[in-house]
Amino acid sequence: MILSNITVPLLGAVDTAVLGHLPSPEYLSGVAIGASVISMLLWAFGFLRMGTTGLVARANDGGARWLLRSLCLAGALGALLLLLASPLLAAITQWMNASADAAPHARAYLQIRLLSAPLALANFALLGFFIGRQDSRAPLVILVAANLLNILLDLLLILGLNMGARGAAWASVSADLCGFALAWWLLGRRHGEALSEMAGMLREADFWPWRAISPWQELLRINSDLFIRTCLLLFTLTFFTAQGAALGDTVLAANAILLQLLMMTSYALDGFAHATESLVGRAVGRGSATQFRRTTAAAGVWALGTALLISALLVVGGEWILPLFTDISAVLRTAEAFYPWLCALPLVAVWSYQLDGVFIGAGKSQQMRNTMFIATVMVFLPCWWFTRHYDNVGVWFSLFLWFVARSTGLMVYFYIYTKNKSWL
Repeated sequence: MILSNITVPLLGAVDTAVLGHLPSPEYLSGVAIGASVISMLLWAFGFLRMGTTGLVARANDGGARWLLRSLCLAGALGALLLLLASPLLAAITQWMNASADAAPHARAYLQIRLLSAPLALANFALLGFFIGRQDSRAPLVILVAANLLNILLDLLLILGLNMGARGAAWASVSADLCGFALAWWLLGRRHGEALSEMAGMLREADFWPWRAISPWQELLRINSDLFIRTCLLLFTLTFFTAQGAALGDTVLAANAILLQLLMMTSYALDGFAHATESLVGRAVGRGSATQFRRTTAAAGVWALGTALLISALLVVGGEWILPLFTDISAVLRTAEAFYPWLCALPLVAVWSYQLDGVFIGAGKSQQMRNTMFIATVMVFLPCWWFTRHYDNVGVWFSLFLWFVARSTGLMVYFYIYTKNKSWL
């Protein structure tokens, strides 16, 4: 799962690195804004992955019904997103404080990336099914193949054909298409019985919500909590990017590089969280308190050790990591000034990732929603307001406290549920 997850931010990191070596920073700034917005639009529906994983893991019948329901929901939401988002692109880029030079690149990137929105959402549901079934190889194959294609097309379209932001967008759309086709093929090859079950379910009248509403209500209940939680998360990261944009293209580009590195560390640590989702879900589904305790303890120890290793690698490798992303001296100097924040974040953020996995697996989505609300509305935004005169220092300090609040809130919930023995 760590190898699988690292490939996800690699898609954005490669875009950042290739564009960061072009002569002017507005290409990188435009794609930084576009990628941040598309992440907000798509990952707002990341509940399709998280919700499907927990439901499939807790199911005792293989979870094919939950996968089909999630795919139906993904198709409807993807079509709605494609229909509604396109007319708002100009307003979105303006809200993101895009400069006059960066705005056209951001709009071009977004217009193209939205084409693959339905496939991207369907991929979330398929990946959630594989993780819920404890099939970690399928996500690895899917994500590595899709992102290798993205890297090759980045080099060809951006550097070879000089397509700039449009080239980065078409490379990502192609990666989404490749990931969907490969996921569907692996579903038939590795879980053929689930594919057969789903084909039969489509012909069952009792499958559809107008005949059996209860399972759909359960799906929507869990997903609505996760949707609110993910929207708050992406609002914070998008707001972070927008505040960097307000300080100029150089600060925006530097923050984009550091944010890509933060995403890579986050997704690496999320490997333990995703494994925990599946194992905790199975423990809850079987009513096994022993398996629950062993899973959470082992995953916590390994996650902390990995966070320590990542922070150490960032500290030791700082001199050669940042130049991989850009050779623009002003951007590089700005990124170096705020690099220590990045080195410290894994040690603080690890518990927010790891405990997310526990709560998703156990079906405790409301607690995740509540914690994210407190961290965003009661910690991040007030902190930014009171430190806004410190420019980018205030922005990074606010982000740091946001992670502290997330980890602390989930720890409090974990302690309460463990003390009351109410996980099962």
